[in-house]
Amino acid sequence: MAGSKITVADLQAMKGRAKIPSLTAYDYPTARVLDAAGIPLLLVGDSLGMVVLGYPDTTHVTMAEMEHHVRAVARARPCALLAADLPFQSYATPEQAVASARRLVAAGAEAVKAEGGRSIQAQVRAIIGAGIPFLGHLGMLPQHVLEEGGYHVKGRADGERQALFADAEALVAAGAFAVVLELVAASVARELTQALPIPTIGIGAGPDCDGQILVTNDLLGTSPDYIPKHVKVRGDFAAETTALVARWKTSIGA
Repeated sequence: MAGSKITVADLQAMKGRAKIPSLTAYDYPTARVLDAAGIPLLLVGDSLGMVVLGYPDTTHVTMAEMEHHVRAVARARPCALLAADLPFQSYATPEQAVASARRLVAAGAEAVKAEGGRSIQAQVRAIIGAGIPFLGHLGMLPQHVLEEGGYHVKGRADGERQALFADAEALVAAGAFAVVLELVAASVARELTQALPIPTIGIGAGPDCDGQILVTNDLLGTSPDYIPKHVKVRGDFAAETTALVARWKTSIGA
């Protein structure tokens, strides 16, 4: 698929055949680099609130901020499918969900993502009915971190496992093309991956999902304050950048 535009159908065809690597992008140059590396799915995630804007969690991110960053990434014209998060409180009703999704599409997104299953099934149906592809998100829901009192692995209790399956089935029935599983117990993520007809994309959900997604800043070690336990940092760009700047300062006699 190198060099050609990735579609929803392309991603779905990868299920059971090849892992789907996905990373976040919040700006033009990062999108260019990740696309050159052949990443087929880029997400303008509301994680930008923490790793770019300095918010304590994702609930502070506004629609205007999401639009701004989607436009920046879209200017890179990536071959990757470009998805974007619907921010907190932007999809309370089907009507609001469609209006919000259309704003992100107008900014350059090719699909949208929102958190929840059965509770937002009507919104998902409405978004897809408006012709906009939808990416699900189950397990730990960052937009609910305040009410849940932190980040916790889901699915260890039998009731949580049953709820995850019911929510996943609701998303499939509504027409979601794939679903992100965040902080889902690895055994449950494996069961879901085997049971669902759509790709699962894990983050902190074990190795058996159809794909994996990471916050790019976490992968590179540039997140300033906190890197989740499930992330294996592949570089320390923060330290390397600090050293480079120090060398530059010395070179100009500062």
